[in-house]
Amino acid sequence: MSFSILISTFKQLCNKGYIQNIIFPFLLGGIAVAGFAPYYIYPITIASLILLLYLWQKTNSPKQAALQGFMYGLGLFSIGIYWIYISLHNFGGMPWWMASFSTFMLCAFLSLFPATVGALAKRVNYSLVSIPIFWALSEWVRSWIFTGFPWLTVGYSQVPRSPLIGYLPVIGIYGVSFLLVFITGLIAYWLANPTQSLMWKRRVIATLFLIWSGGIILKFVEWTRPINSPISVALLQGNISQDVKWSPEIADQTLKTYMDMVMLSKTKLIIMPETALPMLAEQIPSQYMLALKNHALTYKGDILIGAVEEIPGANKNEPNQFFNSMLSIGSANSQTYRKSHLVPFGEFIPLKQVFGWIYRDWLNIPLSDLARGSLEQQPMFIAGQKIAVNICYEDVFGEEIIRQLPQATLLVNASNDGWYGESIAAYQHMQFSQARAIETGRVMLRSTNTGATAMIDPHGVIIAHAPHFSKITLNVEAQGYAGSTPYVRWGNWPVIILLVLMAIGLIISCFKNQK
Repeated sequence: MSFSILISTFKQLCNKGYIQNIIFPFLLGGIAVAGFAPYYIYPITIASLILLLYLWQKTNSPKQAALQGFMYGLGLFSIGIYWIYISLHNFGGMPWWMASFSTFMLCAFLSLFPATVGALAKRVNYSLVSIPIFWALSEWVRSWIFTGFPWLTVGYSQVPRSPLIGYLPVIGIYGVSFLLVFITGLIAYWLANPTQSLMWKRRVIATLFLIWSGGIILKFVEWTRPINSPISVALLQGNISQDVKWSPEIADQTLKTYMDMVMLSKTKLIIMPETALPMLAEQIPSQYMLALKNHALTYKGDILIGAVEEIPGANKNEPNQFFNSMLSIGSANSQTYRKSHLVPFGEFIPLKQVFGWIYRDWLNIPLSDLARGSLEQQPMFIAGQKIAVNICYEDVFGEEIIRQLPQATLLVNASNDGWYGESIAAYQHMQFSQARAIETGRVMLRSTNTGATAMIDPHGVIIAHAPHFSKITLNVEAQGYAGSTPYVRWGNWPVIILLVLMAIGLIISCFKNQK
């Protein structure tokens, strides 16, 4: 009896569209996360997109396509960035219900982008070209609107193994997203319209073969060349728990932890994580800094130190500014990199008069009102290399990393993903670094507080990776590289301009047909 009721209920749900429009798209979005780190199963994301685009081929209206796209996005983001809750509740001190609501609202907002793609593509009715165009453009918009959050851009699901990644140094991550959605769209259209002519099917097969084989060939192209001899590097992972990291009572212990790690290192370059020393740079004892410098001089090298700088205002009426910085000390002249792309609500308060109450009543996040560093910072010349430093999630934005190229020979990312606990966030973040290494043809060195500390080669392969949540020094040999990939020269603009022109053409054509 109960089984009959279950079958009857399932049929009713199918008839009402709940399975097709809500449950199935949500599950498809959820399984798409398997293509991203730490899983790296890129064919699953491909299959997920094929099935979503198949649903869009079968939809009856833009509204239905929008609902399916929204639910796909909700599955993708709620499974893929659940760790936002951890940062807000576990470490930010926000009540669980408020953290849950905030995380859900962020996922719902991000889900509006695939929803918009589905609605627009159905409206213009040129699905084979409109879906990949609008999808890639929506991801690009997501990378800068409200300062940007390009997490789980589908192109990253192909890093580093998929043949499509061969195109990454040429057209960037949004170009890869376009190609990924284009080929999945072709397959979905075939499945939805199996009675197409034999000639059409042959053309589809040829197109898929050319795109796939083209990517394989491009993966063998060496866009950059080694320069000078490799240098020895120590990547420090202090593993200072986030819940006590800024506690004054353990500050001395943190200083000792990093001093001990430095003194045991005999490398030419030593890199500390983001804000490794939990005090203002101006408050670090002079004897401490002198000991670090003398150690670096012993090996004719340099040390990169993560700390917060306090810079006095230009006059008495201007407040002091605080920067999230990386400072060099050692054989070379002291140099500084100041983070320019800040995290909203984490490092600065947008619309402070409107949202200030969130910090007053709900959050306990230190250093939440930082100043932005200059956009025109140059590479540091230390340890015999020109090093392009970036801090935390700045490496999510490829167009920002190439500002210091082609001058830079090495890339360095200093991060603290301890905010996200033992989640998949740190692995996902490392996958972005893999993409930046491929785009630029440079080695990426990552020093983090709790993980993922690693060295990544110019092909996006992880050469060395420290265990997470352990105090460890990862010793590597890093080769500098010179030269430019096409992406370093042109960035995202050629692809974005072309996609915008194509989108305008589709919309104009749609209006003409309606008349």
